[in-house]
Amino acid sequence: MNINSEYLLKKLTDILAIDSPSGDCIEVINYLNKNFKDLGLTTKISPKGALTVIIKGRDVENPVAVTAHVDTLGAMVKEIKPNGRLKLTQIGGYPWPTIDGEYCTISSLDGKKYRGTILFDKTSCHIYGDIPRTMIRNEENIEVRIDELVFSKKDTTKLGIEVGDYVYFDKRTEIRKNGFIKSRHLDDKACVAILLEVARNIVENNNIPSKTTYFIISNYEEVGHGGAGLINNKIKEVIAVDMATPGIGQQSKEQEVTICAKESTGPYDLELKKKLIKIGKEKNLNYNIDVFKYYNSDARVALVAGGQFKHALIGPGVDASHAYERTHIQGLENTVKLLIAYLNS
Repeated sequence: MNINSEYLLKKLTDILAIDSPSGDCIEVINYLNKNFKDLGLTTKISPKGALTVIIKGRDVENPVAVTAHVDTLGAMVKEIKPNGRLKLTQIGGYPWPTIDGEYCTISSLDGKKYRGTILFDKTSCHIYGDIPRTMIRNEENIEVRIDELVFSKKDTTKLGIEVGDYVYFDKRTEIRKNGFIKSRHLDDKACVAILLEVARNIVENNNIPSKTTYFIISNYEEVGHGGAGLINNKIKEVIAVDMATPGIGQQSKEQEVTICAKESTGPYDLELKKKLIKIGKEKNLNYNIDVFKYYNSDARVALVAGGQFKHALIGPGVDASHAYERTHIQGLENTVKLLIAYLNS
């Protein structure tokens, strides 16, 4: 199977460079829309801002769907403090300590961008002694120090910064020669890049899927309703492509593709899981089967919204999820291969 890893990594790097916390995904959706159209595929953007790509297959009566989400974690200005610094409210779920010390960008409604640093409000050991070492980080004591001459709330508002403005975390993307990929927001931009590579492979090799396929890229997954309302009643099977979770007690690995048997709300479809495992064996892929403890996917959300389809979840292992994440090119490649083989089955 011809996998263009250079194309895959280039698209991943491009996607990671575009800030897209949940609710602020217009730019990245437009980027993806252009890329899929450049491949000659039909696309449409929903009123909700999600992207659907249509790939015609040999069987048009029993379509399938593949989902991934391009929205990421982020933050929003909750309050402008009397000293001009910013309190934050989270977009998505992550531990506050994972952003302590991170560089960031504040995006005002009028399009201005300001740089800053996310900090514990008692960071200096020379002033606060042991407090920086022992205090739990939370929404009350994490703040943004803006890289401007601001010393009061009035100074900050003069810049055009207001409550409700988005705050983007620096991604710090690094692709190593040994195959490791480090960055924030590999969840789930790594899998969006995988869909681009699958689409390229289908188009350039005239590899027509067995069934008409919808690629659905959602923009609200991290806040719980990304997959709701995006999957029509004609679709018979849905594969969610999202990160797997390596760690203690887990089988997932960064260099492999994981087939999820169950996540926090219940099991995935047994017959579809068996089908994917059979493909993994027949194609001699590096795969594993895992159960995720604290997890939900767009396929599950679409079911709760009333969807009537078989559902499955696959994806590459992503270490340190919802923090500074890491995966491996082999995990991405194995996911591409499993997905292409499934679409041809």
